[in-house]
Amino acid sequence: MPTDCISYQESGYFSTLINDYLNEKPELKAFYNRFPNLENFKLQLEEKGKNFNGNKNDNDKLKRDVLVSVLEKQYQSIVASETTLNNIKLLNHLNTFTVTTGHQLNLFTGPLYFLYKIISTINLCKELKAEFPEDNFVPIYWMATEDHDFEEINYFTFKHKKISWNRESFGPVGRLSTDGLSDVLAVFESEIGLGKNAEYLKNLFKKAYLEHTNLADATRFLANELFAKEGLVIIDGDDADLKKLFIPYVKNELLHQTAFAKVNETIPLLEKYSVQVNPREINLFYIEDNLRERIVFENGKYAVLNTKLSFSEEEMLTEVNNHPEKFSPNVLMRPLYQEVILPNLCYIGGGGELAYWLELKSFFESQHVTFPILLLRNSVLLATEKQATKADKLLLTWRDLFLNQQALFTQKTKILSDFTIDFTVQKEALKKQFEDLYKIAETTDKSFLGAVKAQETKQIKGLENLEKRLLKAEKRVHQEHLNRIISLQNELFPNQSLQERKVNFSESFVEFGEELIEKLLTELKPLEMEFKVVVL
Repeated sequence: MPTDCISYQESGYFSTLINDYLNEKPELKAFYNRFPNLENFKLQLEEKGKNFNGNKNDNDKLKRDVLVSVLEKQYQSIVASETTLNNIKLLNHLNTFTVTTGHQLNLFTGPLYFLYKIISTINLCKELKAEFPEDNFVPIYWMATEDHDFEEINYFTFKHKKISWNRESFGPVGRLSTDGLSDVLAVFESEIGLGKNAEYLKNLFKKAYLEHTNLADATRFLANELFAKEGLVIIDGDDADLKKLFIPYVKNELLHQTAFAKVNETIPLLEKYSVQVNPREINLFYIEDNLRERIVFENGKYAVLNTKLSFSEEEMLTEVNNHPEKFSPNVLMRPLYQEVILPNLCYIGGGGELAYWLELKSFFESQHVTFPILLLRNSVLLATEKQATKADKLLLTWRDLFLNQQALFTQKTKILSDFTIDFTVQKEALKKQFEDLYKIAETTDKSFLGAVKAQETKQIKGLENLEKRLLKAEKRVHQEHLNRIISLQNELFPNQSLQERKVNFSESFVEFGEELIEKLLTELKPLEMEFKVVVL
């Protein structure tokens, strides 16, 4: 194949906002701190180092002590690699910084891009270490344990079959019991077949979900098994000690609703793009094991929606001090929480995530917290050698396969045809013939001019219809070849959408085993910002 990558902008799968960000359009520069390149990481290091470590009033050493203590506690039941354990210890050093990605607790990792997010984060840390050897860089996976959108995470797809975990969920998903997942394992085992890699995946599922009592612990085990030797550090923000560090920001949100004001100032400035998230007046939830509801301020009281809980201002502030773990940031406050407790340089996310981060810079400035560099995660098209060979025989480039299916169908029909299916020459000739008629029309009655225009339009339209009919006829002639093209595209782009958003990693792992992750770790270059084709 002539190329193994395509720019995100050319792929056709990213929004105008993200394309403009990648193109560094001047009108977007006010919405982010620095664009992701090595030169800017040097500046980010200086700023974050000064703000996270240099202000004694901010208790930055305390933050690192608490962070390390919490991580050591969270890793007590995990067999972590020496690299990961060393990375946790390094977080106590003032010259250690993090690169962070976050993701929901999707069942068995959910879609493929779970892997791509984490590998982008790991590989960026390696690149930064090579560039700035005097500093340390730790890859962080922030588990979205406090989310409640269970329907978004309770399934994964294996070879077109949706394997679901059907149960009720009310509170934060990280606290959800793993009861019932033995039934899901039974379905998975019946689909995956035999072989060494299949056995590994069955055991991985079993150890993750049947030997851990809640979804957070299960997901931590799973991600650690896949990436521990790369030094990945997994963090669960649903922790009382971490939340204590965030108390001043929670109180500010309750008393002053700064996020609401600042994000609403930003949204009109992004009006040419579709807004990803609208702020609430209070961007906090109140959580317990089976409860996750919004906090609202009504009639001089703070109330928790759909409950009888109600607090005066003094009672609410006391509750924050005594039980910070009960206050959960929503999608717009979570980025601030993350950047307050981590010495973080960069957040790596998908297009939708970066879109809402771009709403937040002025809010961060109001809280005197450094805004991280925003990097679009790696996107990947996985293909087998057999599929690559098939594409070669069909005279397809990878760029061809990213085309809209109808556009691909038409383009290839025109190439396969023995003659040109393009009547542009005939249409131009016809227009020249009518030029003489227009000259005559200008010297005679105006009604004749109208008749000439009508006739020209009719004949141009006739040629266009003939062109369409000829194209249709040629599609029939080359139907067999075109069907092979479309069949290959459907394999690589299920339901004419990105493979990485539909397919679970197990589908490739069962065939290729550890080669899958090793090849991704070798080939993904996060700062190149290109849609990578990886052939297995």
